[in-house]
Amino acid sequence: QVQLVESGGGLVQAGGSLRLSCVASGRTFSRYGMGWFRQAPGKEREFVAVVSRSGDSTYYADSVKGRFTISRDNAKNTVYLQMNSLKPEDTAVYYCAADRGFHLVTMSYEYDYWGQGTQVTVSS
Repeated sequence: QVQLVESGGGLVQAGGSLRLSCVASGRTFSRYGMGWFRQAPGKEREFVAVVSRSGDSTYYADSVKGRFTISRDNAKNTVYLQMNSLKPEDTAVYYCAADRGFHLVTMSYEYDYWGQGTQVTVSS
């Protein structure tokens, strides 16, 4: 069992930056691929970014490529999402998730554990 706790959300103006963190419980963090998803009001949850177990490989949704960076620190059981050049359409609840598989995955049903989410609001 893995418990995930996100933090770092908040209110920011368009063009600003935020860094989200997600801390995992347990001693097996490095055995999971880690992803970030988001869900805006009235919309389905969508993939944002994923990082491999070692941190060497990443993959991004086209909508955030070049603006967001996912990284992880296995010694701290933490995955990060650095968000720059934020836009109002980035407003959503952001969730981190853990995947026991060996490949980078982008579908929410492929993830095994989820955090409770953190709200990000970008004002215009």
